[in-house]
Amino acid sequence: MSVPTPPFTRELELLEAGELNLVAQLAESSNLTFVLEAARGGEYGWAVYKPERGERPLHDFAPGLHARERAAFLLSEHLGWHIVPPTVVREDGPFGVGSLQWYIDNDGSHYLQLLESRPDLHEQFRRMAVFDLLSNNTDRKSGHVLLDAVGGIWGIDHGLCFSAEPKLRTVIWDFAGEKIDAGLLAAVEPLIDGIPGDIAALLNPAEVAALQSRAARIVRLPHLPHPRSHYHYPWPLV
Repeated sequence: MSVPTPPFTRELELLEAGELNLVAQLAESSNLTFVLEAARGGEYGWAVYKPERGERPLHDFAPGLHARERAAFLLSEHLGWHIVPPTVVREDGPFGVGSLQWYIDNDGSHYLQLLESRPDLHEQFRRMAVFDLLSNNTDRKSGHVLLDAVGGIWGIDHGLCFSAEPKLRTVIWDFAGEKIDAGLLAAVEPLIDGIPGDIAALLNPAEVAALQSRAARIVRLPHLPHPRSHYHYPWPLV
C-alpha cells in the first residue's frame, strides 16, 4: 500500500466519497474500531473507522470523539506538519457517523522501540511532542506513533485531544527541557490570533480559546515541558 503524500488528494477523495466495505474489527481497541475498504473509480485503500455509536462513555469528554480526530488532522495540515493521517467524518459509515482515517501501513514498530534504534527520527519526535502539547493530547501511547515505509512518522488516535483543561499525557518526554525549534514556533504563532474556522467548528468555544492560549504559551515559553507526576504518562504505555 502506498504511503500518503501531501496534499492527500487521492486519499481524501476516497475517504470522503468512496464506497465503504467492512474488512475487519480491531479487537484490542478500547472503543469499537474497524478497518474498512474505501473504493471509487478503480481506486481503493484501507481506512480506520471509529463510529460514535461504539464509544465508551467518558466523564471528561462528550460523545463524538470523531470530531476531535478530524480536528487533529486539520490542525496538523494548517501547521504544515503532516503528522496525522488523512481523516474525515462520514455520516454514512456502516454503523453511522464516525471518523475515517487513512490506514498507515507499518511493521508494528512504535515510539519506545524507535527512540533507541532510530536517532534519525528524533526531529520528527520533537515535532510530535510540540503537536501534542499544542493539541493537549491526553493519550499519546507509544503504539500511537507509527513508522511508514519511507521513514515518515505518523500519530494516530487523537480522539482525546483539545480539552479546555490541561490534560497532557504522553510517552514522549525524552526531549523535555529542550528549546523548541524556531521553525516550529513560526508555524504555531499564527494560532495566537485565531483558530482556523474548520477547526473551531469541531470544538466548543472554551476549547478554541484554550487552543489559542496554548499556542501563546508555547511561543512565550519555547521549551518542551517536564512531566510533573505519573499522571502525565498514559497507561498502558504502549
